Amino acid sequence: MIQLSETAAQQILRLKSESQVSPEAVLRVKVVPGGCSGMSYKLDFDDKLEAQDKVFEAHGAKLAVDSKSFLYLVGMVLDYEGGLNGKGFIFNNPNAAKSCGCGSSFGV
Repeated sequence: MIQLSETAAQQILRLKSESQVSPEAVLRVKVVPGGCSGMSYKLDFDDKLEAQDKVFEAHGAKLAVDSKSFLYLVGMVLDYEGGLNGKGFIFNNPNAAKSCGCGSSFGV
């Protein structure tokens, strides 16, 4: 399971309303090779779901994860920190054995 904080869900809905995406679009979270710790998170809106996708919904926002990425993300909480010193989306991933200072890449 992947959880969305209320703050993250509000930000996803705000970004979706500001973007030119279809109303059916969901936020897709992917794990891709790269970054200073070995793997990086990739976020994008997607209106095409695959049969193997895992879809999670909280506070009115939907998030989709492909089955390969889900292996690295199971148990994660997606949060959001805004403001002057805010970091943006924060990935609280229990599977990450190490992460970089910016929090956008991790290793297992």
